[in-house]
This record gives sequence, structure tokens and C-alpha cells, in this order.
Amino acid sequence: MSSWKSLLLRIGEKCPEYGGNADFKDHIESCFGIVRRELDQSADDILLFLLECSEQLPHKIPLYGTLVGLLNLENEEFVKKVLEKIQTNLQDALDSGNCNRIRILMRFLTVLMCSKVLQPSSLVIVFETLLSSAALTVDEDKGNPSWQARADFYITCILSCLPWGGTELVEQVPEEIDRVMVGIESYFSIRRHVSNAGLSVFEDTNENNKLLDEKDFLEDLWVRIQDLSSAGWKLESVPRPHLCFEPQLVAGKSHDFGPITCPEQPNPSAATFGVSYGRQRNEAELKYPQRIQRLNIFSASKAEDLRPIDRFVVEEYLLDVLLFLNGCRKECAAYMAGLPVPFRYEYLMAETIFSQLLLLPEPPFKPIYYTLVIIDLCKALPGAFPAVIAGAVRALFERIADLDMECRTRLILWFSHHLSNFQFIWPWEEWAHVLDLPKWAPQRVFVQEVLEREIRLSYWEKIKQSIENAPALEELLPPKGGPNFKYSGEDVRDRTEKALSLELNNLVKGRQTFREIMTWVEDSVIPVHGSDVALRVVIQTLLDIGSKSFTHLITVLERYGQVIGKLCPDQDRQIMLIAEVSSYWKNSSQMTAITIDRMMGYRLLSNLAIVRWVFSSSNVDQFHISDRPWEILRNAVSKTYNRITDLRKEISSIQRSFLLAEEAASKARAELETAESNLTLMDGEPVIGENPVRMKRLKSNAERAKDEEISVRDSLDAKEALLARAIEENEALFLSLYKSFSNVLAEPLCEAFKDGNVMPGDQADEMAIDLESSSAMELDKENGRPKKSHSNGRRAGNGYNLDEREQWCLSTLSYVKAITRQYASEIWSFIEKLDADVLTEDVRPLFRRAVYSGLRRPLDEL
Repeated sequence: MSSWKSLLLRIGEKCPEYGGNADFKDHIESCFGIVRRELDQSADDILLFLLECSEQLPHKIPLYGTLVGLLNLENEEFVKKVLEKIQTNLQDALDSGNCNRIRILMRFLTVLMCSKVLQPSSLVIVFETLLSSAALTVDEDKGNPSWQARADFYITCILSCLPWGGTELVEQVPEEIDRVMVGIESYFSIRRHVSNAGLSVFEDTNENNKLLDEKDFLEDLWVRIQDLSSAGWKLESVPRPHLCFEPQLVAGKSHDFGPITCPEQPNPSAATFGVSYGRQRNEAELKYPQRIQRLNIFSASKAEDLRPIDRFVVEEYLLDVLLFLNGCRKECAAYMAGLPVPFRYEYLMAETIFSQLLLLPEPPFKPIYYTLVIIDLCKALPGAFPAVIAGAVRALFERIADLDMECRTRLILWFSHHLSNFQFIWPWEEWAHVLDLPKWAPQRVFVQEVLEREIRLSYWEKIKQSIENAPALEELLPPKGGPNFKYSGEDVRDRTEKALSLELNNLVKGRQTFREIMTWVEDSVIPVHGSDVALRVVIQTLLDIGSKSFTHLITVLERYGQVIGKLCPDQDRQIMLIAEVSSYWKNSSQMTAITIDRMMGYRLLSNLAIVRWVFSSSNVDQFHISDRPWEILRNAVSKTYNRITDLRKEISSIQRSFLLAEEAASKARAELETAESNLTLMDGEPVIGENPVRMKRLKSNAERAKDEEISVRDSLDAKEALLARAIEENEALFLSLYKSFSNVLAEPLCEAFKDGNVMPGDQADEMAIDLESSSAMELDKENGRPKKSHSNGRRAGNGYNLDEREQWCLSTLSYVKAITRQYASEIWSFIEKLDADVLTEDVRPLFRRAVYSGLRRPLDEL
């Protein structure tokens, strides 16, 4: 890498490029000196790389802004090109809805204004353009309130720029910025409050009364900005290196910024509420998602009394680093640990990472990314961060009963994986008290599931050894893994079936073909012993042959899957097949899930059969104490949905190919017609005015291009037919799933919650989660456990007072909401049918509320 690139990239860091010096002023001067000399030869490269650095290392934007300000003193034309490129990029980002790029470019413009590069009035015009679009969007008469997510995002962009340039704007254009602030205040008067119902990490069993009283993200940011304004726009978290160069920068010429336009309003919804509104709102929230759902895990004292606006700025830094360095985990951890702020922020960093790991409906990146970042931060800050993470785990464990079920699953997977990277060391004796709780208590189930996941990442004896400080917890370990083959040992009840199994085993070892084995089954087994025995013998034997490894299982299914398919042609037989798989692998949830997943992949099992099996009585009884049936259900739904996603991607690719083929065919046809138009007639006969060889080639090209166009169109039609069928299958799956949920919940909900409340006998105010007290859990200095610790998994002072039936209902309803939320976009596409077939008037209100909450559908439509 050339020296100027290295200096731009590493500016602001304590690194060899700057001799280990961490002084911002020296860095900017050194970088300016090199870049200024290189401008004559590499101006275009410098411009592109500078913008790339500012967009992908946005916590350094104040440094890059000051650098551009100094370059403005030497080369105004170069800086004009910088602004023109920013204007082009910002317009492209607005048109495409690239939220991160819009937000970062606006911050860069704000900093350039501070460095006297951009006219303050030009920045205000940008603000007012976004503000005008936002206000029009939420106007119920002229706009489309269902797209409030986009309007809120535009206002967020404006407000989030002010910590970086509020001082200069107030000093230089006070009237204009006042006008913007008044406009934002007016916007708040017409927008709708955004409820976090359905997206809250912590369950609130009294959502209607509680969540409506809380500030949503934008309202909270507005309060923080108003506090900043009252404090004279002074804050510690934003470096202001331009002040060191202010005597020079004031001599530079400030430039205007080109006009930008916001996209047109989407088609207005048919009603203020209802299905059309809900669909469009879901689409808008997917395109303009909220960046963070804050987790107040630690007490306020752990944040060193950071002002709310400083917390917001540090969150922005951390989220930007996580976003732009997602492919470089080591660099990501290094930048997160070295932000340009004068205070410690380890606790805030942990809360921010966990907020992303547990973000609903899904995190920006796969959970494994956050796992790796936490591991690297623990290694980069060994004296501080591991204890912070341990404190976060303890705090979340204390509130595990209130944690959304999807978040609980993610936390289990993360924690087991995290421990596997640190030799499975954890003070399990602190949690030994869970053995005194009922088997359905959330804390006990959490410990049980973590231990089970650890075994998947290691082996049974290793995990048993890791809990030697709390040996009683061995009770929560799953059975020692291994197959449960019905025909092993000497005490087999049915020796006839054992003999058949041995015969089938010999046939497989003799490499008999599928047809030969099927002939043996149809001629020698079914007529004599019946189809049930044949199914049992074949499944048990083939599973035992494939039990040595995953590869063995795949080989058996590929070679003899057709035998299984012949024996299980309908749902009833497939349910028997799943039962045999579950029986064979009853000691291994992992192998049960893998085997069923592979069988579904080979079309030996249908998703509807899996749903029916999951909702059989033996599995329903496990809903609140084990993740085993839920993992199998999640895999089945995910595989069905992923097929639709893959087909849509393939169709999109083929559509692009079709446009190219259509264009090529049109071009070839035009060339041929042009050549043919040069033919003349003489005595009624055509006279070739073109080279005969060329004419032949043009005809051949036109025919070939036409054939290619037809081929691509046929491929597109075939894929679209497959997609239509997949969508129908997906719709049938979800309708079956919701009918099953409704059926199994009807009687338990009626018995457990006769008054319709989530907790019978409790008053609403007792049930509401006290977020203030929950976020103020003081950690005991000696062992890091919260002083408000309670060993019951419920809220402090409330006691674990749920019986098994009530906990089963709460757990199942939470899964209903989690599944609905994850696949909300697909469900909205057939919501009318779901309303008509499942969410009828006689359905239990709590079940309907769970579905509505997952869809982010207003509860007043209940």
C-alpha cells in the first residue's frame, strides 16, 4: 500500500505509520503534507479512497473532514470534486434506500461544514429537504403514513448530525437551524408513536398499558438532542480536531452543495389501519429498520455517568465499526477497543453488542459474527472485558423468564459457543440453585439447554468435568449420546424383527441395489409381517448402518432413500418414520434434528408431516422444558422458506439474463433486417447487395439469439412455476402450523387464564416489567451477581409462582410470536386467508395477540 493510503487509513491510530504517536493534530498535519504532494499525480485515486475511508471508518470522520478543510486551502477544485462526488453518492443512496450510506454521508457533510468546506446554509437545505419529505409522508391526507419508518429515518439522520455540528450551525446560521428544529417539533406532533410491542427483547405481559407510555427510539433521540442544545452543544464523545486549525480554515472558501431529491411517496395505503396498511408498514420497516433496541443490562453507575447524548454517539461509533468491519473480526475488535472518546465504555460496548445479537426480528449479521467479536474483545482487553461479559450473562440470566423466546434461544447458542472457546470454564456453582426449581422454570431450562449445546460442541465427559464445582448439575445433562437400536443386545423382545434386521443388514453389506432390497421387502416382509413391521425394521436398520458419522447417514439415504420413500408415501406413514428416527436417536437431540432435516431435504418427509409430528401429544408436553421439538420445527419452516428465497434469487438472475438475451436477439434481428433492406429486385429476382457470407452469418446469429431468448424464457417460466408451487406449499405449511397452535392452546389457555390475563390473579401493575429498576441492577462487587438476585427466574419480589400449565402456555405463546415475527413478510401475503381460517372470532384472545404482536399489527384491531 502506498504511503498516502496507509496514512489516510491509519489516521488517528497509535500505529507505526505515525511513529506510535496518538496526537490527532500531528496525524492530520503529517497526512496533509503527504496527500497535498500527491494530488497532482493521484487526485482521482485520493478522492475515491478518501471517501471510501470516511464511509467505512465513520468514527474518524472529524479527522477526514479537517484534512479536506486543509486541502481546500491549497486546491479548491479538488474539494469541489469531493463535494460533487458526495452529492452523487447521497442521491444514489436516497434513491436506493441505502440507510447506512445516507446517514454517514450526512455526517460527513456536517463535519465538512465545521471545517469551512461547506456553506452552513447548504447543509440546512439538505436537512429541510429530508424534513419536508418526512412531513409529507406522515400526512394522512397527502402522504402515506404506513411508510412512517422512512420518515422517521430521515428525521433520525438530521438529529444524529447535530452532535457533530450543532455548535457551528447555531453560531453561523441560528435562524435557519431554529427553523429546522421547529419543523422537527411539528413533525413529532403529526407522527404516530411507535410501539415496541413484538420487537422488545424483554417480554412485557401488559404491553398495552406499558409500552404506550414509553418513548420510542426517535422520541428518545429528540430528548437527547434537546438536552444537548440546553448544554450549549458541548459533548465529550465527538472529537473536534478542526478547532486546532481554525485560524487557517477560516481563510478557506466555503462551497455550495448540489440539490438532492427524496424518492416519491409510495402508493398510499387504502386505509389508516387494516391489511393494506399493515403490509406497507412491514415493507417500510424492512427497508428502513431501526438500528438498535437498547438493552439496559447494567446499572447507570457502570457507564461512568455518561450523558445520554454521549451514550448515543458511542453507540453510533460501535454500530458503525460492527457494520463496516464485519469481514475483519480482528480489526473490528481493535477499532471497537480504541474509539476516540476520553472515557471508558466497556459496559456500554457489551450492551451494544448484545443489543445487536438479540436484535429483533433478526440481527444485522449472523450471530456467529458477534460471538467472534466478543471473543476477540475478551482477548484484546483481558483485564476488563471478560468480567463485563460475565456480568452481562449474570444479569440476563436473572431476567431469563422475561426474555423473548427467540432471544433466549440466541443467548443459549451464543453462551455455549462462547464457553467452548474458553475451555468451558464457568462458575456453575452460582447457578446450582436451579435444581431446586421446577423442571419447567426458565432458569433451569436455560442451564439445561446450555449444557446440551456444549455437549454438541465437545463431548459428554468433558462437559461433566466442567461442572465438577457443581456436581449436582449432572442431573441436567442429557443422556450420554449414542443410538438406541431396537434390535441390539440379547434381550430383544421381538426376535423375528431382529432376524429381519440382520437379513437386511447383510443385504446392504452385500451392496444389493435399491430394487433388490425393495423386492425383498415387498415379497418377504410385508406379506408375512405387515407394513408397520417392514417400516420399523427398515428404518431402524438403515439408521443403525448410517449412525457412524454424518457421511454414513448421507450415503445410506442416497442409496436406499427410495426404499424409505416407498414405505412412507403419505403423511401418516411419514409420522411413523419420524417417530422411529426420534426413538433411535432419543439420546441425541442433535442427531434427531440432523436426520429429520436430511430426510426432508431428500423429499422423504414433508413439512406438513413434521408439523403434525411436532404437535403430537408426546412433543407438546415438551414445549416448555426442551428445545428439541422447536429445533425440528424451526428447521422445517426454514427449509421451506429458504426454497422460496433461493427461487426468487434464481428468477431475479434469470430475468437479468432474459433482458440481455432479448436485447441481443433484437440487435441481431435489426442487423439482419438492415442487411436485407439492401437487397434489390432485378427482373423480379433479388440481387444480393451484401456479401453472401455475411448475410448467412447474420441469419445464423439472429436464429441463435432467438433460440437463446426462447431458452431463457422457458427457464424463467419453469422457475416461476416452481416458485408459485413453493409459495402455495409455504402458505399451506403456515396455515397448518397456526391451526395446530390454535388447537393445542385453546383448552390450556381457557383453563390457565380464565380472565384473559397473562398471569391469573395478578394486577396489571404488578405484572408490568419495571424497566427502571430492572436496568438498575447493582452488581455485587465480590461475585458480580446482582444484589437483587432471586433464584426463581421471575421478577424480584414476585417469586416464581407459575404452575406447569401456565408456564407451558407462556412458552408456547412466545414461540408463536417469535415464528410469526421471523416470517412476517410471507405471512402478510396471505393474511386474509389466515384471518378467515384461523384468527376467527372464537380463537383465544391471547393466541390472537401473540400473532398480532409478531406481525406488528395494531392490537386495537383485535
